[in-house]
This record gives sequence, structure tokens and C-alpha cells, in this order.
Amino acid sequence: MTKRTSAKYKLDRRMGENIWGRAKSPVNRREYGPGQHGQRRKGKLSDFGLQLRAKQKLKGYYGDLTEKQFKRIFAEAARVKGDTGENLIGLLERRLDAVVYRAKFVPTIFAARQFVNHGHVTVNGQKVNIASYRVKEGDVIAVREKSKQLAVVLEATQLAERDVPDYVEADHSKLTATFVRTPGLSDVPYAAVMEPNLVIEYYAQN
Repeated sequence: MTKRTSAKYKLDRRMGENIWGRAKSPVNRREYGPGQHGQRRKGKLSDFGLQLRAKQKLKGYYGDLTEKQFKRIFAEAARVKGDTGENLIGLLERRLDAVVYRAKFVPTIFAARQFVNHGHVTVNGQKVNIASYRVKEGDVIAVREKSKQLAVVLEATQLAERDVPDYVEADHSKLTATFVRTPGLSDVPYAAVMEPNLVIEYYAQN
């Protein structure tokens, strides 16, 4: 567990955006930052500030990634052929906790990590309790039989605020999902604009 788990909306308020599209986000009520100085007019961000903000937003979206983890994923995306930004998004979306979240087995990305860690999920019939486990195209992710009646699962499948994207085929009657293909940036249903190109610029200069 990281400290962000208990204060996940701090990131929303710091960025001034409802990053996960959650109905309870404080940004839905007021778009200024936290604290007594939050309503002061914000100065224009420098190029570095924009790059850092883009990196913090994308990293924060996936719940609890440390800087070391995120940098390692970025380095892998840069090594693979093709567009680094698209590769980065694809690698992040192939994390098991991200797929569990996309399949709407749990309501938040934070819950997804905990759900996987507590052993409630199988991949191709085998129990996997590592949130960063990387799924492959065609893998079948399922909620274990003993976990299907958990309140968190029943709540999530009824959520109207987000849909299952087309690169994941989910069957909520059986609580199974198939990872169909690795998505690109335009495929991922982010509630806020993500800018992996700025993340690339950030790491190129730092």
C-alpha cells in the first residue's frame, strides 16, 4: 500500500482535473487546488513544468506506481520498435491490475491492485497475485469463484460512469475477461487528456 491509496483525490485537486472520471472527485465541485492559496491564479507552466505534470498525471493514473517502476516501463517502451508513447500506453494497459479495472471487476484502479494482491484473480486458470503481471493478447482473466460475491465486485459491475473498452471482452455474468489486443493511446478511455509525448520529452531531458 502506498500513501496515495488513502488520498487518491489529492492528485485530482493538484492537477485540477477529474483524472479517473469519478463522480465523487472534489474537482467536480471546485477546480482550484487544495489549501488556502488554492484559488490564486496559476502562473503559466514552463516546458519542464508541463512535461513533469504530464508524467505525474500518467503515473498517478495507474494508482501506485513508484518513479522507479514507471521509469523502468518507460525504458522498455523506448527500447521496443515503434512509437515510444504508444508503446508506453500499451505496456501500462497490459498490467494485470489495469485489465481488472478496465473489465469493471472493481470500481477503481486502487481497488484493482488490492484485489489482485489478495489473490482474487486468475489468468488462464492460474492464480496470479502480482498487480504488475503483464497479460498477453488472448489471456483470460477471471474472478475466482470464492470472490464473485464480494461487495466491491458487485458494486463495480453496476457502475454506469465508465464502459469496458473494446480491447477487453468482459462477461459480467461469469466475471471473466479476455485481453483481445494491446491498445494505443486513442483506444484507452482516459477521463482526462494524457500526453505521453510530453513524458518522452521529460525523460529525454532528465
